[in-house]
Amino acid sequence: MVATNLKAETFSLVDKRASMEAEMNAIIAQLSAPGGPGISGNLVDAEGFPRSDIDIPAIRAQRGRLLALRNDHKAITAKIDENLQVLHSAKLARNDLQRPPHSDPSASVHDRASQTSPMVVDSIARIPFAVIDEISDASPAAEDGLQLGDQIIKFGNVEIGDALMVRLASEAQSNEGHPVSVLIMRQGILMNFTITPRHWHGRGLLGCHFRIL
Repeated sequence: MVATNLKAETFSLVDKRASMEAEMNAIIAQLSAPGGPGISGNLVDAEGFPRSDIDIPAIRAQRGRLLALRNDHKAITAKIDENLQVLHSAKLARNDLQRPPHSDPSASVHDRASQTSPMVVDSIARIPFAVIDEISDASPAAEDGLQLGDQIIKFGNVEIGDALMVRLASEAQSNEGHPVSVLIMRQGILMNFTITPRHWHGRGLLGCHFRIL
């Protein structure tokens, strides 16, 4: 019963997180619309005065909401991961108790590798870890299809984890002149691209900036 309740809670959290991601994508799309300030762009002009072409209070409210959603997203993801570990451990314990004494140990190992629900694992594996908050025209990133507001789920061998900025830079540098597969989420839709880090007339090998989520 406990495992059943925990599984139901986990799926509920996955649904809640998906709803959060949809709202975050909508906010990012609005902030990144043509003429918009983006996620972290200046709200003042070159002379230091508030920009007259944008609704500053609304933008600040959207950015505040986005920050709150990101914090809640991290908390829910941590809870989902905790629940999965408990469910996985409980399933392994039951399998060990039910396995005949002379059964093939390799079969148990195979079973352990596939205990967690594929749908939940798939949701965990598709968490965006960064967003493109700046991108230059005619840059490698832009020419290869990336856009402002795209959320990065996988860049080459880089997925969610620690030291992401360092790993992203290293991945781009080590693949200079070679195609890199990129999985993104754009307005709630998963998309695959192939990006080739390369020199151009601007800065860097990509011409875009990643903001870690």
